[in-house]
Amino acid sequence: MPQTTYLELSEDAGSAHKFYEVTVDGNEMTIRYGRIGDGGQSKTTSYADEAKAQADAQKKIGEKVRKGYAPAVQGQRAARSVTRRQIQSQRSTAKMAPVLWKYRSGAPAFGIFINDDVCMVGNEKGTITVLKHDATVERQFQLPDGVKCIVADDQWIYAGCDDGNVYDLTGKVPRLAYAIASDIDIYWLDIHDGVLGVSDDKGGVCAIDHEDEFLWRKKSKGQSGWMVRCDATAVHHGHSKGVTSYDWRTGAERWHQPTPGAVLFGWQERDMLYAGMSSNSVLSFGKDGSKGVTYRCDATIFSNATSPDGRYVFAGDYHSSVYCFDAAGNRLWKLGTGCGSAYSMQYHDEKLYIVTTDGSLACIDASEEAVRAAEQGVVPEYVDVKAPRAMESVAPSAAVEEISDPADGVVLECVEQGGRLRIRVVTSGYHQDWQVQFPKNVREPGARYVVTGIRESARGGFYRTHGEIRRLV
Repeated sequence: MPQTTYLELSEDAGSAHKFYEVTVDGNEMTIRYGRIGDGGQSKTTSYADEAKAQADAQKKIGEKVRKGYAPAVQGQRAARSVTRRQIQSQRSTAKMAPVLWKYRSGAPAFGIFINDDVCMVGNEKGTITVLKHDATVERQFQLPDGVKCIVADDQWIYAGCDDGNVYDLTGKVPRLAYAIASDIDIYWLDIHDGVLGVSDDKGGVCAIDHEDEFLWRKKSKGQSGWMVRCDATAVHHGHSKGVTSYDWRTGAERWHQPTPGAVLFGWQERDMLYAGMSSNSVLSFGKDGSKGVTYRCDATIFSNATSPDGRYVFAGDYHSSVYCFDAAGNRLWKLGTGCGSAYSMQYHDEKLYIVTTDGSLACIDASEEAVRAAEQGVVPEYVDVKAPRAMESVAPSAAVEEISDPADGVVLECVEQGGRLRIRVVTSGYHQDWQVQFPKNVREPGARYVVTGIRESARGGFYRTHGEIRRLV
């Protein structure tokens, strides 16, 4: 008969709100773990006999108990709260935008990421679809909960989810990168050089380092706000009382600018911030706190973006319209999306990509020629893209391939330090005392891993892995 041990770790003032369950059934041991209230992830291991399965199970239970886990009754503690943006989307009265293609993801979508190679959309069902620029569906990831946002940090791509976790999408399989505090209802995330910035439903903002530990956490001057943007020096937070910039190391306030209305979304370029406002406008600020240009719209703004260096400024309102301005604040055009209001947007190579209330990822031709034609009522016949039914989504996993020869890879080792599992480099030629940013759900004490390579963070002091992860046996 299967024997199950269920443990929980929940700290009122800390980041932990997790469960760990071990089940032994004959010569098989199944471990299930995750955030309290969620289904979690599971891994089954087979042994030579039941005695060995029981011995390893007791070892793993002991390790968790020493870290503060305790026996609990499943279901007594509630899952973390989740807030979703609610837009009563109305049809735009403007002429239709020149949409080239639409992909219908199946649920309202917040997450968007566009680069030279791919277009990505993440929806409230936790599905992330990766498409080529010609709208060909390439692959899908299935995360445990709704996708809040998809953000890039150099070559790494991360998705923040309603389960409080941030997943690294850079490899073939999503890996757990960060676990946010259980009492933080995430509104938005951004990341720079491994430092994660988080805004929450109460107007709070925090910075979390590469090892998933708070650098600082504080309540802002206002209430809830979606805008959080990170760069090499600061975490910039937009909320109901304005925009505040904090030092990324200490959380010390660098500057604050009040705004006429609440900040609902935000974008950044190298030297500028752009705040989408409830007061029917986008406001720009220099990263030194100086006031910039006001871009006036006709309704509340729920998303905004710019072309590189702010040459063009784009905005999406709750009436399903999108706008384009020049850098000086002159409105160049306003057009309807035809697929709901834009929850988020990104400009790339003369095209504006939006994700919307009806779950669409739409590609809009933002070239001058296409826009002028659209203003005359001439738009292309768009391609309506649907996901292939046979496509299998890839879920987060703690499983890794095992190899016996490291070949040209870099060897890492998992060690226990101060009650936490850390990763250090074994291969010569690297700082042996530096930590390595590494997926949380893969680490096992004493295990050695081989990665394609590691890179020093821009700020120095730790390494970041890239490429595939395999276990050395």
